[in-house]
Amino acid sequence: MRRRREFSEVQQRGRRIYSGELVILALDSGVPWPRIGITVSSKVGNAVERNRVKRWIREGWRAVASDLPPGDLVVVARRAVLSCGFPGVERALAAAQRALSGENS
Repeated sequence: MRRRREFSEVQQRGRRIYSGELVILALDSGVPWPRIGITVSSKVGNAVERNRVKRWIREGWRAVASDLPPGDLVVVARRAVLSCGFPGVERALAAAQRALSGENS
């Protein structure tokens, strides 16, 4: 996802999943595959740290994307994401995947 309108629609109408250091907003938008949008605010850290977090999220996304139902996801990183590192991001995305698939997390 790249357009502001798409992000806004998911943020307004989507289901919220609080998964540790990440907040995942999910909306069934009618697309045939899962799409992701990533938001990392300046509160998380400087540009280097924010880009590192985005890389972690994209890499974790690759691991769970094939198991997700179709729709739009917006992943919002919280400030604590830097302290948990990539393993924490992987755990949070896996928990969100379980919640979206209908399993108990």
